[in-house]
Amino acid sequence: QVQLVESGGGLVQPGGSLRLSCAVSGSMISFYVMGWYRQAPGKQRDLVATISSAGNINYADSVKDRFTIARDSAQRTVYLRMNTLKPEDTAVYYCGARTFGGSEYWGQGTQVTVSS
Repeated sequence: QVQLVESGGGLVQPGGSLRLSCAVSGSMISFYVMGWYRQAPGKQRDLVATISSAGNINYADSVKDRFTIARDSAQRTVYLRMNTLKPEDTAVYYCGARTFGGSEYWGQGTQVTVSS
């Protein structure tokens, strides 16, 4: 049973920073791509950043130059460093992963709130 477990969310003031982590457990399955998505109240879930097994990285325009995605060498943990946070970054952040066979897995989500 594959599990993605997120951590690192919380309350931060505008301009502050947070680092989210997503750890894979339960299986040694390989993923084609891992990434972070977010969903604000009343809105759809949107892509934030992804990183492929080959190291290709993709960011949403709204977070470019502020957020950085990275993973460990074993490709079992993916991180999202978020700098210069804005109130509009407030959302539940989800870790997602897709295998080479097309199966998708999601974490339970972690709340990020940017407010003074």
